[in-house]
Amino acid sequence: MTARFGMRVSALLVTTALTVGAGATAAFAEPTAPDISQATEQRTLLKGSTTASYYWDDASGRAGDTGLPASGISMRKGLAASPSWPLMTEGYVIYKGKKAPFFIGDRGPGNPSNNGIMLDLDAKTFADLTGGTFNSSTLGVDGNGGAGHIKVQYVITKWGNGVGKKNHPVAFATGAWGRKDTNPAKPPVDMVAVAAKKAEAEKAAEAKKKAEAEKVAALKAAAAKKAEEAKAAEKAVAAAPATLDANVAAAAAETDTSHTGTALALVGGLAVVGGAGFLSRGRIRKAVRR
Repeated sequence: MTARFGMRVSALLVTTALTVGAGATAAFAEPTAPDISQATEQRTLLKGSTTASYYWDDASGRAGDTGLPASGISMRKGLAASPSWPLMTEGYVIYKGKKAPFFIGDRGPGNPSNNGIMLDLDAKTFADLTGGTFNSSTLGVDGNGGAGHIKVQYVITKWGNGVGKKNHPVAFATGAWGRKDTNPAKPPVDMVAVAAKKAEAEKAAEAKKKAEAEKVAALKAAAAKKAEEAKAAEKAVAAAPATLDANVAAAAAETDTSHTGTALALVGGLAVVGGAGFLSRGRIRKAVRR
């Protein structure tokens, strides 16, 4: 746990009007702590790494307690201190695969930030990350092998609206915590999202290419069918005269056959009549002789 060198009280005087509101009653009204339960699922605005310490200032005056946090929000799990980030900034830290959400509700560390310790986690969160337990009597962490500083990765998901540097943290001594930042860091490129977007674009392009290929194939098939139909029609037209001549010849032959049959029938009829006459003459002769 790191010393504050009295700077938490002075920071509270500077930031109370900006974060809690103007008026005499504002100094006594506790702001609402943000809901950081979904911090790990929000958009990444900044990420990096630093060394983190821990503290627990509950205004009890015990164990180096320097008083109420600068934001006016009472000490609780998830409330962290930063030497430069705006109050009410939200994010989470990662330590050995464990994630823990936080919001900046206080200022610190002081001098330790000059040595690269840029984040003060609350003791309960620190205990969860290091496998220890929070000691409510000493306001420290027990059972974690005496670890007081750990190397963590940090991810910022929402910047606070007040004064403070919206970029990688800097030492408290720089005074960045008291200046309005109008040029926040550009959000890092999410390579996972970029890769997913690229894969989606490639998939869409492939689907479009396939659809176009199917369309071209359908057009070619339709054109081939039309060409085949045109060729068949052309062939039918070419064969039409021969078919017509054959039909005419067949009709003529049928007519000739009809005429021949009629003539034969006539001859046959005449022959029958003649035969009948011949037979009749013979009968007549016989009758005269009698």
